[in-house]
Amino acid sequence: MKRSRTMCAALALCASLALGPLACTHMNRTQQGAVSGGAFGALAGAGISAIAGGSGTMGALIGGGLGALAGGIYGHEQDHR
Repeated sequence: MKRSRTMCAALALCASLALGPLACTHMNRTQQGAVSGGAFGALAGAGISAIAGGSGTMGALIGGGLGALAGGIYGHEQDHR
């Protein structure tokens, strides 16, 4: 049951990444970086946590938060160049 929830979350994230370019056309680079960083971070966090035997949900939350922060910082730097 736990593994199936993690797989459903991963599939939902992949679908949102596939539709992401359609939804991000009116965003600046800071916002785009935060959204894509959060999505990639959540996916990576859930995957790493599931492999390590921890909670996939907690890994997704932590990875998503850190990814959004890092993506937002990177996008902000790109806006200023």
